[in-house]
Amino acid sequence: MIEKHIVLEDIDPVVFYGVGNAHLQMIKALFPKLRIVARDNVLRILGDEEQMAAFEESIEKMRQHVLKFNALGEEDIIDLVKGKRTKDDVPDGVVVYSMSGRAIKPRSENQQRLVEAYEQNDMVFAVGPAGTGKTYLSIALAVKALKEKTAKKIILSRPAVEAGEKLGFLPGDMKDKIDPYLQPLYDALEDMLPQARLQEMMEKHVIQIAPLAFMRGRTLSDAVVILDEAQNTTPAQIRMFLTRMGWNTKMIITGDMTQIDLPRTQKSGLIEALHILNNVEGIGVVNLNQKDIVRHKLVTRIVNAYEAYDKEYKNNNESINKD
Repeated sequence: MIEKHIVLEDIDPVVFYGVGNAHLQMIKALFPKLRIVARDNVLRILGDEEQMAAFEESIEKMRQHVLKFNALGEEDIIDLVKGKRTKDDVPDGVVVYSMSGRAIKPRSENQQRLVEAYEQNDMVFAVGPAGTGKTYLSIALAVKALKEKTAKKIILSRPAVEAGEKLGFLPGDMKDKIDPYLQPLYDALEDMLPQARLQEMMEKHVIQIAPLAFMRGRTLSDAVVILDEAQNTTPAQIRMFLTRMGWNTKMIITGDMTQIDLPRTQKSGLIEALHILNNVEGIGVVNLNQKDIVRHKLVTRIVNAYEAYDKEYKNNNESINKD
């Protein structure tokens, strides 16, 4: 008789054990000669060496399955234990799976270009209107890199530029004031990673979310780094950010040229960066448009209406200036 402890790393034990420990009870039934005790993310097993080896192999297959799909079913458990063919291979095009088991993958031609640009370049600019999935898909690519261990950490940043409300008037300390700007990034991460695991990663700084101002002086290595809402950076800020890039690092810079919240006299750093870096080798640029919007159908209509208004307003101003 031997005793072993298996740690269920990188996954949510609740998903693994099932509702009411249903999955755990099934695993125990499939290995009747072993005594299995679960506590948090640790399995304590007592039994003979031969069954122990088969058990360890099956548990690792299940762990990998949960890591990929964020889900585990009774049929999956049986197939994995018995060595039958299962959906263990991720279908083509899927980046990662959400916590509900939904496949997160490109849903338009330009979103697919974003994935390809990320694979082919170390730095990618993704520019497009609201709802085109540029931020969500970028975070999915970062989570995939973390799961596959091609990156050691994820660093997410945004410029803290107000859209109508001043930081100083918001309640709380500096973290409380800044968090509202970073909430869309938290939302995306919570959709792709177990809550407990996400909290642990943030506490250990495996996942870091910080305002752009906190990037100064750092060298960002072995990471996927995402700068969101880059249209609200100044030329000096985006230049500082881009030069933080270290070894084995990929950067994704997202922005929406129609939502610049900078003062009218301040030039957008994103516009300048795209102009300066347009033909630099190793940098990819992907432009998304209304056809890529994956939110409610009204979002597409709203974007189109505002673009038509902006165009008419610009034409009217040009006519007045000529007169």
